[in-house]
Amino acid sequence: MQYSDKEEWDMVIQPQTGWLDLHLKDVWKYRDLLWLFVKRDFTAAFKQTILGPLWHFIQPLFTTIVFLVVFGRIAKIPTDGIEPAVFYMSGITIWNYFTSCLTGTSNTFVANAGIFGKVYFPRLVIPLSVVLSNMVKFGIQFLLLLLLMIYYGIKNQHFYIGLSWLFIPLLVAMMALMGLGLGIIISSLTTKYRDFTVLIGFGVQLLMYATPVIYPLSYFKHSKYAAFIQYNPLSPLVETFRYAILGAGSYNSGMLLYSGSVILVFLAIGLIIFNRVEKGFMDTV
Repeated sequence: MQYSDKEEWDMVIQPQTGWLDLHLKDVWKYRDLLWLFVKRDFTAAFKQTILGPLWHFIQPLFTTIVFLVVFGRIAKIPTDGIEPAVFYMSGITIWNYFTSCLTGTSNTFVANAGIFGKVYFPRLVIPLSVVLSNMVKFGIQFLLLLLLMIYYGIKNQHFYIGLSWLFIPLLVAMMALMGLGLGIIISSLTTKYRDFTVLIGFGVQLLMYATPVIYPLSYFKHSKYAAFIQYNPLSPLVETFRYAILGAGSYNSGMLLYSGSVILVFLAIGLIIFNRVEKGFMDTV
């Protein structure tokens, strides 16, 4: 029996040397593992619960009711002529997807240290699985939003369907990339500074009030805080999402491009830092 002097390997695992050695092709090679993690994340979220996925209906529904009472009835914040329940539900739906992606990916290294220390696979698979599994949650809440729109459409004899609906997949993808970029930056920092784990929940709540989720962007048009809210990169995404699905509210293509640019910057920084930290995070986590 003769053996070949040249050995052939399906994959070669070697140390990463450069800041830009992201090995994104490896993520595609491990796509089966990615889908297994997506299934795991979705199943684990409702394990040992009575209502299971129904919580995705209950949470935005009760949040909308609270917003209707507090911001609609008590604070009397206008909704730019949009039915208040639909206005709040549309903001909650897209915002919940962003926060789920952000909080889920921000704990990547700490929560998965046991797996990372035992077997090799592209570490980026974990945060990507979080983004994809939360897409199912978004789909359920989007269905609830559609049902609410149909109800008020029948009641008011008006239901909007237009070409602007084509914007929805783009806006959801942009929200996903924003949550992913910020999440992996925070995840990389939490390996050394655990304070970020505590601050993330508090910071997300404050960020919601700086984003037109519970009020239209026009509400602060003549306020001294208008520029701060307008240049929040999440504001054009939420406003455009409402415009896309309801045909009402504001839409500014320039601000949407601005948001896209900021998202690409955060994503690039996040990937570089994530790639750098994964080499030695087991020594600090």
